[in-house]
Amino acid sequence: MFGLIGAWYCNELYYGKTLFPQGSASVEGEKIDLMLLITIAITGVVFVITQVLLFWFSFKYQEKDGQKAFYFPHNTKLELIWTTVPAIFLTVLVVFGLKYWFKITGDAPKDSIVVEVTGHQFAWEFRYPGADKVLGKKNYKLTTAKNNLGVDFADPASHDDIHINTTMHIPVGVPVKMVIHSQDVIHDVGLPHFRMKMDAVPGIPTTQWFTPNITTADMKKKTGNPEFNFEIACDQLCGSSHYAMRGVIIVETMEEYKKWLAEQKSSTILCSRTRPRFKI
Repeated sequence: MFGLIGAWYCNELYYGKTLFPQGSASVEGEKIDLMLLITIAITGVVFVITQVLLFWFSFKYQEKDGQKAFYFPHNTKLELIWTTVPAIFLTVLVVFGLKYWFKITGDAPKDSIVVEVTGHQFAWEFRYPGADKVLGKKNYKLTTAKNNLGVDFADPASHDDIHINTTMHIPVGVPVKMVIHSQDVIHDVGLPHFRMKMDAVPGIPTTQWFTPNITTADMKKKTGNPEFNFEIACDQLCGSSHYAMRGVIIVETMEEYKKWLAEQKSSTILCSRTRPRFKI
């Protein structure tokens, strides 16, 4: 009983400081929140019932003078019940989880905006396709101080790509497909506000997509925090400065996003004239 009271008190004390009251910042994350609530409800009911029975049986059948213990070695019917029923519930929960997972890691909608996310100790970098909407090829052998992403500039599709450090801009209401890379060790793209995460594995590109449903400006009003920003955290211990591996996501209207993209495009085209051309 005291344990249940303590759990309730901690929930009352700290619930408001979690991300859950803010709601999911992505459409797909709303389904994940719902799945979490269903899981908590089912396991919570089971927890309460089993704990009440545990303490009731401990009290009712405690040792007493003159009371003889009843030897109860086996009951096939009970064994089947407490094995089959949990198995059915857990299977249903796992199936729903796999359904959502396959959706956000499967083919993104055709109108998705593609952003390449590259992690390395200890920062995130982003690359956007240019007017051709195609990301240029990469080759780790081409990585240099001036070309730290290893972009193959012999590929014409790379000439209008846009390279951004630290901050990723995306429009609200439009699916965003992330193509994720790592240049050294295993990292993990953690998007807590969007309820998303995906490993960044050296040599193995991974993908995940989501649809933002609220802008950064609106979230600042919702939280009452003028300094609020969506963040990209590294959710995989990756070295001594793992704690500082953080990026920022700015969700804005399509008009604001297009304006920002146009500004980046101008500066990138200017820089591309001085970019070296690498030969394979």
